[in-house]
Amino acid sequence: MVTVSDKKTARPVTPLGILVQQLQNILKLAEAENISDQLKTSLQTAYHLAEGIDPYIEEFSTQESEALAALAKKTQQEDWSKRFSDGETVRQLEQEMLSGHLEGQVLKMFVRMTGAKRILEVGMFTGYSALAMAEALPEDGRLVACEVDAYVAEFAQECFKMSPIGDKISVEVAPALETLQKLAQAGESFDLVFIDADKKEYIDYYRLLLDAGLLASGGYICVDNTLLQGQVYLPPQQRTSNGEAIAEFNRVVAEDPRVEQVILPLRDGLTIIKRIDG
Repeated sequence: MVTVSDKKTARPVTPLGILVQQLQNILKLAEAENISDQLKTSLQTAYHLAEGIDPYIEEFSTQESEALAALAKKTQQEDWSKRFSDGETVRQLEQEMLSGHLEGQVLKMFVRMTGAKRILEVGMFTGYSALAMAEALPEDGRLVACEVDAYVAEFAQECFKMSPIGDKISVEVAPALETLQKLAQAGESFDLVFIDADKKEYIDYYRLLLDAGLLASGGYICVDNTLLQGQVYLPPQQRTSNGEAIAEFNRVVAEDPRVEQVILPLRDGLTIIKRIDG
């Protein structure tokens, strides 16, 4: 998850964003208290060091395409206070679910680095990450995106039409596990998989990808939100059910001899997993 450019309305959803907010609150309290100038200066330095990281990185990373910028803007302007149903449960959608500029460019670069031609995305939302990765695909490349919510699937497809490479993306509207099982039965295999869906099903997605052959030998999985607002390394009593699910997912991957993995402190945590078994 990455917040879009409207800093006034977007809530912090990453460990760094939450840290910046906490430091800001501490600074306000410090201004009202009679504390030493040295302590105030240290707090201000800590705040500015943390607060400046994301803006600096975004400024000096390759800028997003016009199509991606338009998609992000449209997502930001949508009224996500509405509630949408996936057929079984009602869930709240919000702009913070967008992958956004920095993560989009990282995924796009990763597609170029790996030479991936067949990409699977598990959890699409409005399609920012899908479009970013598709922009790096070769002419004969394709991307299959799984999305449970028909409303956002249609929203994304309308945005894809505004891009010259939008036709490389096909969208499957159904619960992700159903789509994965269907793709496995059809003998599909992918070079790169990006997971950003129901956190409590991450382990199920992961096991199905490897056990059913959906991930090609030597293929990669990128998994979003694997730090989940810092909950995975905070005391267990401070975790939500999603935080506990991600902590367990990280343990499962770390103990699996079929893969190698690294967690990057990018936004809300991005794990890169490489399949090393035959």
